[in-house]
Amino acid sequence: MKITAHLRPWAALTLPAVAWFVFQQGLSMTLRGRCGAAGIPLGPLWGVLSLTVCGAAARLAWSRLSGGTASDRFLPRLALLGAGLFALAIAFQTLATLIVPPCAR
Repeated sequence: MKITAHLRPWAALTLPAVAWFVFQQGLSMTLRGRCGAAGIPLGPLWGVLSLTVCGAAARLAWSRLSGGTASDRFLPRLALLGAGLFALAIAFQTLATLIVPPCAR
């Protein structure tokens, strides 16, 4: 699916939040069903996939930073900030899946 140039900043703004939400809620659902399933290898693998989505969103935003007016560059800059913050949250949660046993209560 090709994203038009006008929609790229909006896609870059929403993708990291969706990646984090799916990572957070998806691991929560696996913990409820079978707590051992959320540990290694599923947790870190899912985290890396979510971080990849954040990286793709940052790349989409980065491609829109050059040219245009300052107001045209505001949304891509905001998307870059969001991608970084959500990537940081996903990275810490992925690290937690490596450290904390999944069945610990």
